[in-house]
Amino acid sequence: MISKHPIIQEFPEYLEKIKQLNHENEEFQVLLDSYHSLDSEIYKIETGEIPATDDTLTHLRKDRVFLKDEIFNFLKN
Repeated sequence: MISKHPIIQEFPEYLEKIKQLNHENEEFQVLLDSYHSLDSEIYKIETGEIPATDDTLTHLRKDRVFLKDEIFNFLKN
């Protein structure tokens, strides 16, 4: 099933901390914006809205996992 992966759905237990960091921490804002942009791009590729090779899609998915890990590191500290 093709779907977006909003960070709030990925880490619902951190909802309040996500909101707080998004308003107070510029580095977190950049990470979150990058994650959302990348997630949207992946979704558009998966739905056929924009063309891309399988290798490109795989690379983008790996980048999304990296950003997700970085965001999680912010949240757990």
